[in-house]
Amino acid sequence: MASISLRKVIEKMKLENLTPNVDITGIRITQSDINRPALQMTGYFEHFDSARLQVIGFVEYTYMERLDDARKREVYEELMTYDIPCIVFCRELLPDPIFLEVANAQRIPVLSTKASTSAFTAEIIRWLNVKLAPCISVHGVLVDVYGEGVLITGESGIGKSEAALELIKRGHRLVTDDVVELRKVSDETLVGSAPDITKHFIELRGIGIVDVKALFGTMAVKDTQQVDLVIRLEDWDKDKEYDRIGLEENYIEYLGNRVVCHNIPVRPGRNLALICESAAINHRQKKMGYNAAQELYARVQNSLARRRDDD
Repeated sequence: MASISLRKVIEKMKLENLTPNVDITGIRITQSDINRPALQMTGYFEHFDSARLQVIGFVEYTYMERLDDARKREVYEELMTYDIPCIVFCRELLPDPIFLEVANAQRIPVLSTKASTSAFTAEIIRWLNVKLAPCISVHGVLVDVYGEGVLITGESGIGKSEAALELIKRGHRLVTDDVVELRKVSDETLVGSAPDITKHFIELRGIGIVDVKALFGTMAVKDTQQVDLVIRLEDWDKDKEYDRIGLEENYIEYLGNRVVCHNIPVRPGRNLALICESAAINHRQKKMGYNAAQELYARVQNSLARRRDDD
């Protein structure tokens, strides 16, 4: 099961640790959903998902303030008998001394954020969805071309990195070279990123490793990108028939998600960067409702119909 350390969550969300004596080493978040323990504060613990990150907002806080000390201790102790990864107070709200006392006794980390409850929950869920999504690694290059995530795949040495470098020179952005980590964020969305070791690096045979960020600047790189289109490069085969119209889409599947895939034959003289740009623009046009292949087909049909009428 995918998980992320609580320490990384604290760093990413800029949380303040209100229980510094509690050891957070080894505590990991395994679910992207959060829980606001309003019902638990009233004593209802049936169906309580304690594995989720617990968030205290203004409503829960004001309810807690109205409880007498005996009731507070009773509710807090029952809440923290569960194996809770952490409890986050939003809006810089400060827990009462009894809450902190029980949390320290039960070794439950208590954190604080300046963000509003809705803003914090939206951002933490979005971020955890990406970090905890099912992940696979594929061999290829991922480039942001006109806002479209283009995953270039193919055999080693076929020219993927060279095509990516030319795209970068044309003003597009590199996400990762050689190894692409794909995460299934939803049933429709795949997000690609680079392993930390090879981030912003690109390999060019005969030259070696090139630091794209250092050579072309921060505008030439990007940390993550949704994968919208796959371009598979393959050696030109004169005996093979290639799609020359594009009426029907071909797809490739990653983690159960289908992505449009174009098989592009490679031969001397073909400008792969220009082809990738054209494929990205054409894909965007199709998403906006215009399909050039269908337009051509309609024109041909209309022309044939007019000829029949003239006859």
